[in-house]
Amino acid sequence: MPEQLTWTHHTLIQALLSRGPLRDDEFHSIFTGLTGKNPGTHKKLFDEYLLKINKELSYVQCELRGFRNQYDGRVYYGVINNVSDEQSKLGTRYSVPQIAFYKAIIEAIMQDATAQGSISDIDALNLRLENQVLTDVGSQSQDGPTHVPPALKNFSISQKQKALDELVLDQWLTHTPDGNIGLGVRSFLDLRSYFRNNDIPSCQVCNEAGVKAEVCQNDSCTVRIHKYCLKKLFSQKKGGRNCPGCGTQWHYAVPKAELIEEEEEEEADVPTQSQPPVGPKRKRLESSKTGDANVVQSGSSQASRPASDLRRVTRSAAHLR
Repeated sequence: MPEQLTWTHHTLIQALLSRGPLRDDEFHSIFTGLTGKNPGTHKKLFDEYLLKINKELSYVQCELRGFRNQYDGRVYYGVINNVSDEQSKLGTRYSVPQIAFYKAIIEAIMQDATAQGSISDIDALNLRLENQVLTDVGSQSQDGPTHVPPALKNFSISQKQKALDELVLDQWLTHTPDGNIGLGVRSFLDLRSYFRNNDIPSCQVCNEAGVKAEVCQNDSCTVRIHKYCLKKLFSQKKGGRNCPGCGTQWHYAVPKAELIEEEEEEEADVPTQSQPPVGPKRKRLESSKTGDANVVQSGSSQASRPASDLRRVTRSAAHLR
């Protein structure tokens, strides 16, 4: 018989469910307010709390997960729904065209070989939803033309813009510092399995998907490394800074005040039922919406790669509200 959670455990869960993903300092502050203990100096206690929470959440196929936002390098915590059935799909408030539009944006970002991790507003609004119909139908329509539902075919630019605003507001997407559209913290929280199942190149250092990353200057090399992982890799190296894959010199300027506490550089490690708490030097955490005849200005980015796992994302949104 599992041990019951205390009111402090429930409060931690409720904080994430009601507010959505929280930055590590915000989540740590809540933990300190509830327990009187700082996670930085009481790591074992903090890990024990998260392990106990995940043991209980596993009974309802949910998980408290830590993950790193690849745009700012900060660690966040959130709760996800691990179920991806047709029943849970009914819980989303997004329409079918909005989901298709979101999937198209994600796919366009993932297909960028330069790993910029973003797409311009214009390119996003020019994405065509017919590609998502082809993706979903797959081999079922090889013998004839694919029927594009009117809801997708007539999804206008203004409707796309409204969907874009909602997805940013709900943290599935974000506005990057250079004014483009990137993945929001909810996407990084929920899409870990999608990244792996669709062979998104991973960071050479942390092995997580390299959505926003630096790429090797050797055009024939596929190595990509997150900016914050580059700091970890090169900041304390006295010798040359070379690509760990091909050996090409990596042009990396070490920022000032680079010596950061190791604790701040490590991933958040959220223990699960099968993963006991570990000590200060922890292993990396398992982190863990297009037929529009209107065109804005420039050529649009087309995305047609299968991404059925993305349907789970909007289902999870319902469980987090």
